Amino acid sequence: MFEENPPQPAKLALEDGTVFNGQAFGAKGTTFGEVVFNTSMTGYQEILTDPSYCGQIVTMTYPEIGNYGVNEEDIESIRPHLSGFIVRNPSPIASNFRSSGSLDQYLVRNNIIGISNLDTRKLVRCIRERGAMRGVISTEDLDDASLVEKAKQSESLVGLDLVQRVLPDQPVDWCENLSSWWGMSGAVERPSAGNEERHLVALDYGMKRNIARHLYNLGCRVTILPGTATADQVMAEQPDGIFLSNGPGDPEPLTYAIETIRDLLGQAPIFGICLGHQLFAQACGATTFKLKFGHRGANHPVLNEETGKIEITSQNHGFAVNDEDLPDDLVVTHRNLNDNTIAGLRHTRVPAFSVQYHPEASAGPHDSQYLFKIFMAMVESQPV
Repeated sequence: MFEENPPQPAKLALEDGTVFNGQAFGAKGTTFGEVVFNTSMTGYQEILTDPSYCGQIVTMTYPEIGNYGVNEEDIESIRPHLSGFIVRNPSPIASNFRSSGSLDQYLVRNNIIGISNLDTRKLVRCIRERGAMRGVISTEDLDDASLVEKAKQSESLVGLDLVQRVLPDQPVDWCENLSSWWGMSGAVERPSAGNEERHLVALDYGMKRNIARHLYNLGCRVTILPGTATADQVMAEQPDGIFLSNGPGDPEPLTYAIETIRDLLGQAPIFGICLGHQLFAQACGATTFKLKFGHRGANHPVLNEETGKIEITSQNHGFAVNDEDLPDDLVVTHRNLNDNTIAGLRHTRVPAFSVQYHPEASAGPHDSQYLFKIFMAMVESQPV
């Protein structure tokens, strides 16, 4: 009788000395990263391919992951950028008419090391109590003391420029619209006329594809530049609006991006998301700090302080803008209702604003897509 190969053991070790026993999942080997958790119940493929997770090992809090497989349409970048993946129960069946393969096959194909069949509730509790920690997953080294020491010696994300690892190589003229599936939420088709003379330039620090699709859906011409572009290079494109993308890690060491944004303020309307929000704030004189365990999930409540409405949002960040030293030029427009941290800012003297969450969703709720229309209204208010 045919017998399946027995599961291969794997271990996760944290820098505080905690070790978890589990089973190998995805590629085999050893990988290092900051261990974080995401509370989304779905959207694992978008999480895997979000460049903002570069340098991190992501734990899914929902226990059953992988049941609908993977497909080519839902990826948010050319490949996964995260360091490792942790799930409680990977589904042995991929059941969906859009599926082109299983989650395990996808991880193997992209050389992403994972671990399964461990107590993710205990792991998340450790992170919530002690904060995000450096960790290591291994299917090779199964010695507890050795793994803990390796975790302690691995690199910290604080002060590290991870954007350099996910930057695009060349400028791109983007011309891909939103998926037909997006229309089910009531989103309108790309305007056939009216905005083509407007040119949006996006600075890519690790941008998700659905952000670019939303910008294109506004009816404008869209050019994506690497996040290392200078203000002169941006203005050479004659932009009518400038977008600052999401991206991984600590904003503080990205002095080149902060200087560029500072030079661009007032030259064209600016809209920033996530890391772009933090860089915009720093360019205006604010500071940022590292959150204890970050905000990662698809159900984070945010209060729009200007309208009084609450949005359910998709979030993925480990840093936030400080309240204590906010410059006079910035006003808070949104608040995270879980911990009251700043979730949105607006400049008082020039047309520029930002949010600390993902209005493009993918995956996540669509409550905040109105922000793209606000950005477009700013662009249209400027003379051609």
